[in-house]
Amino acid sequence: MAKNLKVERPTKKSEYEIRFASTQAQRGWMNLKATIRGPLADAWDFLTRTPLAVTPTNYHLRGEHGAVTRNGSTHERWQHKPTPKGDARIWFYVEGPVVYLEQVHTKHPNETK
Repeated sequence: MAKNLKVERPTKKSEYEIRFASTQAQRGWMNLKATIRGPLADAWDFLTRTPLAVTPTNYHLRGEHGAVTRNGSTHERWQHKPTPKGDARIWFYVEGPVVYLEQVHTKHPNETK
């Protein structure tokens, strides 16, 4: 039996699973975890429970950034702000019961400034 292996938080049947859709998203997530751990935990809770809820800090992107195509399927691209006044951004899409983190930015991405 492995010792000191981290136990990941399980999801309820009613919750979404979160997966990385890119290496950039994984790196960005680790950077946010190092800088805004508490708000990132809140973002995790939000994204596993209500990722498609439109709020001031969670909404779908528009225009050329409003969609993402993966494996031949096009999905609506969403943006989540872990803090209301901060610059960090999480770009994601939802496919079935999975939230795919496509891009995770520690500061406001130049593409949407």
